[in-house]
Amino acid sequence: MIVVEAPDFTLEDAAGRKVSLSDYRGQKHVLLVFNRGFA
Repeated sequence: MIVVEAPDFTLEDAAGRKVSLSDYRGQKHVLLVFNRGFA
């Protein structure tokens, strides 16, 4: 199995706070959900 570390990035949460992937480095699991509306 090849393991590749994801690059760090920063997004805003629903409350407008900046959250970086690196904030969760070392956690066992990180779930990312990207919702997209379709017209």
